[in-house]
Order: sequence, then structure tokens, then C-alpha cells
Amino acid sequence: MSHSLYYNDFEPGQTFTSQGRTITETDLTMFSMLTGDWNPIHNDAEFAAKAKFGQRLMHGAFGIGLALGLMHTLGIFEDSAVALLDVQEWKFVEPVFLGDTLHLNLTILDKSLGRSGNTGRIGRRFELINQHGRPAHQGRADVLVRVNPQA
Repeated sequence: MSHSLYYNDFEPGQTFTSQGRTITETDLTMFSMLTGDWNPIHNDAEFAAKAKFGQRLMHGAFGIGLALGLMHTLGIFEDSAVALLDVQEWKFVEPVFLGDTLHLNLTILDKSLGRSGNTGRIGRRFELINQHGRPAHQGRADVLVRVNPQA
């Protein structure tokens, strides 16, 4: 059974919280392999130990992908999303380390109906919150969703 929400179901100010996800060595290795980014701050423990944070960091772009994946676990865009429209103002507020557990707080910012009346833009604020209750990443990513065909 789908838990999808459609354009008319969203209102500015609504918030949704995902389950948590602990970051692993496998996440780091697989992301390095996928992107080809083998920067030593991510993959060389000796190098990273002497750097600013004293340990290896997850790739910044991994956080964007993780946020979108955690959003998917909410199921609210499962049948209604048409297209991701943009990613804006993404900030890397705190580093993400191996072993950190992150969850997503998703807030609906605004919405605007498209000209056809069949779809509309939903403005969304993403915050990846770490196990200390602090934002690690935050930004905006808008989506085009369908108007509920039953409405």
C-alpha cells in the first residue's frame, strides 16, 4: 500500500522525519568507487589523522545522496514524484564520519501549481541530523509532483 502524498496533500510547515542510518566503511568505499574520488581525506587513515578533524571524512556529495535516499524511505513521494527539479543552497555544516548515525528532517517550504494544473512544485528543506542532534548537512531540493488523480 502506498503512502504517497500528492500536491494538494502538502502544506508549508509540514515536517517529516526519517529513520536513522549509520555510516559504514562500505559506504565510504563504494562511494569512492562510484565517483572515482579517492582523496586521501576520505581514504587514507594516516593522512586524515594528521588533518583538521583527525579522522577520515565522508564525501560531501554522499550526504546529498543519503538525504534523498532517506527521503525515499518516508514513502511520501513514491507514486507522486515526477522529477527532482534542483538542489540549492546545500551546506556542509559539520563533517560526517564513519560511525555517525544520520536521519533526515524534511520540511515543506512552499508550493506552486503548474500551468496545466496536473503537477506542481513542492519546495523542501532537507536537514541531515547527526546522533548529537545537530545538522550535518542542510539545503533545499524542490520536486515536481502530480496532483492527486482522485481529487
